[in-house]
Amino acid sequence: MSFLNPVRHINFDARDPYRLAEFWAAVTGYALDPTEKGDPEVLLDPQQPGAPGILFCQVPEEKSGKNRVHLDIQPPTGTRDEEVARLLELGARIEDDRRTSEGMGWVVMSDPEGNEFCVERSAVERGLV
Repeated sequence: MSFLNPVRHINFDARDPYRLAEFWAAVTGYALDPTEKGDPEVLLDPQQPGAPGILFCQVPEEKSGKNRVHLDIQPPTGTRDEEVARLLELGARIEDDRRTSEGMGWVVMSDPEGNEFCVERSAVERGLV
C-alpha cells in the first residue's frame, strides 16, 4: 500500500521567532500569521493548498554549525543578482558567492540568525516564464 505524507511545515529553531518570521515573510511573500511578538511559535502561511508553511520555534541556544537542510530561493521575476541585493537590504549576509562569469551559479546567504539558504537564477533567467 502506498500513501503520501505531505510536508506540513518546514521548521526553523529561532532565538527570536517573530523577527525571523518577519524576515522570511519578506523573502517568500508568505503571510505572517497573526501572533504576538513574544509568542514562542510563529507561522508563515503560504496561502497555497498543499504548500508547506514555515514555522519558527523559540529555542534558548544560538545556532551552531552548518545547516543540514537549507532552502533554495528562485526569484519568479527580475534577476538573481537583484534578489541578492534586496535580501542584503532585508538583513541577509553573503556566505559564499558561487556565481560564474557566464552568469550561472548561485549565492549562499544567511538569514539574521545565521541559517544558510541559496539564491538561484530567476525563473526569467532560466527561460521558464
